[in-house]
Amino acid sequence: MHDAQPQAILLADYREPTYWIDTTELTFTIHDEYTDVLSRLHVRANDRQASHGQLSLHGQMLELLSVLVDGKPLTPNDYVVDDECLHLSGVPDNALLEIVTRIYPAQNTALEGLYRSGGMYCTQCEAEGFRRITYYLDRPDVMSVFTTHIIADGQRFPTMLSNGNCVADESINGMRRVSWHDPHKKPSYLFALVVGDLVMQQDHFVTASGRTVALQIFVEPQNADKTDYALDALKRSMRWDEEVYGREYDLDVFMIVAVDDFNMGAMENKGLNIFNSSCVLANPTTATDSAYQRIEAIVAHEYFHNWSGNRVTCRDWFQLSLKEGFTVFRDACFSADMNSATVKRIEDARLMRTVQFAEDAGPMAHPVQPDSFIEIANFYTVTIYEKGAEIVGMLHKILGAQGFRKGSDVYFARHDGQAVTIDDFLVAMADANQCDLSLFRRWYKQAGTPQVTVTTHYDATQQQLQLTLRQSCPATPVPQEKLPVWIPVQLGLLDRHGNDIAIDVSPASAWNDESQVLHFQQAEQTFVFSGVRERPTLSLFRDFSAPVKVHFEQSAEELLFLWQHDSDGFNRWDAGQRLMLQWIENAQHSSFQLSEEAIQALRAIANDIESDPALITYLLTLPSEAYVAEFSEVVDPHAIHQARMTVKYAVARALVAEMKTRYHALQCHDAYAPEPRQMARRALKNLALHYWLLADPLALPTVQAQLQQADNMTDKMAALAIVLESNDTSAIEQNLAAFYHQWQHDPLVVNPWLALQASSATLATVEYIEKLLHHEAFDWRNPNKVRSVLGAFSQQALVHFHAQDGSGYRLLADAVIRLNASNPQIAARLLSPLTKYRRLIPSLASNMKRELERIMQTPALSKDVYEVVSKSLV
Repeated sequence: MHDAQPQAILLADYREPTYWIDTTELTFTIHDEYTDVLSRLHVRANDRQASHGQLSLHGQMLELLSVLVDGKPLTPNDYVVDDECLHLSGVPDNALLEIVTRIYPAQNTALEGLYRSGGMYCTQCEAEGFRRITYYLDRPDVMSVFTTHIIADGQRFPTMLSNGNCVADESINGMRRVSWHDPHKKPSYLFALVVGDLVMQQDHFVTASGRTVALQIFVEPQNADKTDYALDALKRSMRWDEEVYGREYDLDVFMIVAVDDFNMGAMENKGLNIFNSSCVLANPTTATDSAYQRIEAIVAHEYFHNWSGNRVTCRDWFQLSLKEGFTVFRDACFSADMNSATVKRIEDARLMRTVQFAEDAGPMAHPVQPDSFIEIANFYTVTIYEKGAEIVGMLHKILGAQGFRKGSDVYFARHDGQAVTIDDFLVAMADANQCDLSLFRRWYKQAGTPQVTVTTHYDATQQQLQLTLRQSCPATPVPQEKLPVWIPVQLGLLDRHGNDIAIDVSPASAWNDESQVLHFQQAEQTFVFSGVRERPTLSLFRDFSAPVKVHFEQSAEELLFLWQHDSDGFNRWDAGQRLMLQWIENAQHSSFQLSEEAIQALRAIANDIESDPALITYLLTLPSEAYVAEFSEVVDPHAIHQARMTVKYAVARALVAEMKTRYHALQCHDAYAPEPRQMARRALKNLALHYWLLADPLALPTVQAQLQQADNMTDKMAALAIVLESNDTSAIEQNLAAFYHQWQHDPLVVNPWLALQASSATLATVEYIEKLLHHEAFDWRNPNKVRSVLGAFSQQALVHFHAQDGSGYRLLADAVIRLNASNPQIAARLLSPLTKYRRLIPSLASNMKRELERIMQTPALSKDVYEVVSKSLV
């Protein structure tokens, strides 16, 4: 077990550092077995803090070779070193520190700081990885101008990169020395370094002011043909940020490096982004449409950080959502503009309802601006990112597009080059729009998902609709008074033909006609709509206008009507999901049969050739088992699985003729292109094939023909997934083996192949997962492979993960214990499914809790894992 209980870090304890670091000069000398790092730091006493000459520099896993202060060598008696810091005394108010450390990148399995990935050296410094490179004030409010020198064997490592612009490239004593200078101040978490033998793919971008920026992607030679799409996405991102936010790029070069071993998706290091290979490399033969869309979004996200995160960064890690929530909102808007805005909102809402709402209801619930943490790596969460983005989105709805742009202009102009807070962001928005956002501020400080209860009363005589909204928020683990928040309710009233009725509401001050938003700001409010000549059908929270749970009793007839006729595409989908949840609930308690009205609605949607095929795909797709679980008071995974499959087969049987017709009609004879229209058609085509096979096993040859003959990975992977649901053991084994034989040398294809099996309700028993963990394609050291098997199993193959004997929980707990020592970040992130035991049926809950207790007894438990497990067991 953990020997000493780690102490929480509190927002209330924030103090500025006693010293600033004005300039940082780093020299890396790369050797086979180790790397020596010389840091030359110009430090300056903070005149707002009494330093008394005391300076403590963060450092972990470092071998200290020497320390000089203003050229004077220090002896070990002149400083104190512990596991976390180098403590210096007698430091002048202005001083030059020269520190030499030795590090061992090849032994760094945590993938934080400087480490080896295959044949290359690379860094990951956010949040606190820089302290594994050298002793430093490793905190985001210490911003410094960096110069970096890299000394290595130029023959073996022709690629030597760091932040900023390259200012020198020379030979010294038979070694190559490359120097980089970044003129923009940055915190240490944005530092980056890459050394390897890589090939470069290059393009350029001309900014709005006429400057030419070199765009460079560095990859291993075998991936040289997989960079075109990322370069194109980068150029579109740069243009979009200029047009929508007026933000122009500020260096001469923008570089991206693809790395196979990476804990995260990507990292926005100033001028030198480091990407998980799966988030940047693609070509039609190896990448699916969803991979292309992910690459587009992540490239945009990391580029947008250049302003919302780099030029203006966060003062401390409690402000993490300042950069991440804002930037996720920006990349979501970009993706909506590049593709379907409606489909993007559906995808966002599914993630919020399936993952973030669960986090809000679990032991790790925290506000978007937390008050404390033990390990900051545990707070790179859907709450910080996605809920943070939804909060920024609500602000956009409240202020309007023009008001929000005015606010962001003030924010960037006022705080350029600074490390600031969420309050600074809100003050800038309020000042620019001359409004009071103090009530809105509560969204950042309160944990939990607000719940809105809706009641209506229609008076035919007065032609009035009375709408009463009540809001509340359930208790969360840290006691906190839950106060009303400002909820923007985008809504519409539909007449019997599905047309929107003009809104005349009292009080008028609560309504924004431009955005069609009702401002709900109290614990309970009643709004009266006048001039309503017939009882309307109410369409609430259009466009997922607020991340809340809605309790609103609407009949099956009303939901069928909205599913087919609502002018808001998101609410069409939402009405369908609510209907399907009812079907799945009914199927858990009695024999299930679709009503004739439901069948006719399904067929009408399936035969709709005018609407976006991507939207039709979502309208016809059942909610996932994880989604269903979040709408269940007590979760019985086996009952949910069985009921969902019953409904799925019923839908397939009802639509077999329509699905067969749509499948053939949607065949594309054009060359593959990762563009929205083709992607939408492929998505619907493959859903049609899926339903067709479920209803008619004789469709299996058609599925196998697509798998063998398709010219793109989207159709191949979709067909393979459908084969896994065929219950034809021979076909499953043969096709899985043939696929692996063809693609075994490409991890970008093999990892999804692993994930497909690990998430399969047909295959993914505990015994099968154990075989995958011993497969030659699996590697415990590679986070992508760990996520592909263990992440997919525990989050998607729920009927097997929740095995009655607890073996699924035991398998995951064993993995967490194993990874705790080598990669604590990944170990802690795998834990999430084990934290939800309180909502399970008792027999499963006790098994799951037992595994958490076993993990807690692990010797030398990391802070990452300790925090999650200890909070889960409280």
